[in-house]
Amino acid sequence: MEFGWTRAEIALAFGIVCFVFGLTTIPAGRLSDRIGPRKVVLVGAVLVLIGFVLSGFIQTKLQLYLTYGVICGVGGGMMYLPPIATGPKWWPDRRALATGFAIVGLGLGSFIMAPIATWIIENHGWRYVFIWVGVAMGILGILSALCLQNPPAGWKPAGWSPPPPPPGASAKSQEDYTYDEAKATPQFWMLYVAFFCSCFSGLLVVGHIAGAGIDRGLDPMAAGWAVSALAITNAAVRIVIGGIADKIGTKKCFIVLWAIQVGVLLLLYPTAGNAVLFFIVALVFGWNYGAQFTLFPATTLRYYGAKAQGSNYGLLFSAFGLAGLAGPWAGGYLYRWGDSYYIPFIASAVVMAISLVLLVIAKPPAERT
Repeated sequence: MEFGWTRAEIALAFGIVCFVFGLTTIPAGRLSDRIGPRKVVLVGAVLVLIGFVLSGFIQTKLQLYLTYGVICGVGGGMMYLPPIATGPKWWPDRRALATGFAIVGLGLGSFIMAPIATWIIENHGWRYVFIWVGVAMGILGILSALCLQNPPAGWKPAGWSPPPPPPGASAKSQEDYTYDEAKATPQFWMLYVAFFCSCFSGLLVVGHIAGAGIDRGLDPMAAGWAVSALAITNAAVRIVIGGIADKIGTKKCFIVLWAIQVGVLLLLYPTAGNAVLFFIVALVFGWNYGAQFTLFPATTLRYYGAKAQGSNYGLLFSAFGLAGLAGPWAGGYLYRWGDSYYIPFIASAVVMAISLVLLVIAKPPAERT
């Protein structure tokens, strides 16, 4: 880069945007529940446009941290949360699938934008990546916001009726939880810690998987293919797992995928020197990592209902922001202990195992009376 900044200094901008993005979902979710998703996403799209375009003119690290890290982080958080809360309200019979469709764009966008950004950098320079991508994202975000709204009160799909309440269930027990009621349950904070652990583990790997391949002797192109493999499955699973979760439940999905992920994390370092094996492991890792972004909001819906989903999942998603700040940093810090990625990837597996245990234990809140 023309300024001579270190990788750590540049990576800090990504850490800041993840942190701000995650924390912004708390107020974004509450605003979406109160004033509707359209206005929130519209403001977020404008902020993303401004933040990216301004990032194309930065001259100092502080300017990068403010324009990309803070402004884009706030705008992204405002755009991300409302569709997740709105989709299941239109498809109450397929809530997990609707959630998957609402969030697939984030994973798919990473896959699509990577080659486009590379082409822009090679032909026009890095500044134009921020400017052109910012304009495109802003316009698409504004158009999307204009199409977004909550269904009318009492709406349900044709031919579908809500399942009958269990025998003897009270009227109170059938009501959706409010934001204050949801966050007062221990199950919510079990989900929060489990989400933090799975995001911490995943983002540690995402931030260092290419470096691990290069350290183990792969050429940069081969290491880059592992990143592409991760991005492909990270996007694809978000829809597929939603349909599966609607049929068998989110808990079974969590247990199977998280157990596999622990094993995958233990295999990452040993396979990093073999391009084919590393590619396959990255594919599986991306599949399991991406699944959480459908399964956690779907579980929140199942536990607490759709009425305050924006507020409830907005608070839960702040765990991603904390993990985004801590995970990649921890990977770099642990790397220095052994001058390799063996210890960071082992630590990632241990943290993922904690998430698995919590999700095995977690149960829906007890019936209210």
